[in-house]
Amino acid sequence: MFNRVEKLSLLSEMIAYAKKEEIEGVFEYNFLLGVAEQLNISREDFNYLIQHPINYRHLKSHSERVVQFHRLVLLMHEDSTMTKKEVIKIYNFGLRMGLSHESITKVLYLMEGFPNRMVPPDVLIDIFKVQYN
Repeated sequence: MFNRVEKLSLLSEMIAYAKKEEIEGVFEYNFLLGVAEQLNISREDFNYLIQHPINYRHLKSHSERVVQFHRLVLLMHEDSTMTKKEVIKIYNFGLRMGLSHESITKVLYLMEGFPNRMVPPDVLIDIFKVQYN
């Protein structure tokens, strides 16, 4: 599991990316706040990060990046609907984490075939394992 500094840096990276893309609406705020809640980061800390970003700590291992990507996929399906804008965000976050576009595309495609669109962890790991080797 990630420590607090890693969680804050991941969230800060996502906030910085959203600002860079000039995507600062209610949807983006709520999405990022949802990520913060999943990472057990308080709303106060989240709002502080928006104004005072911290340096991003790149996840060293491939498995840590896959786990984080899986969290994002699960979070995006919290309400069972997914807009094209959300799919693009997940895809871009996966690329920024250094994951292969083939694996990301396959995960996003396979989501449609699973109940509640949740790809099981073992299937996800197999997808990324093939691309990693």
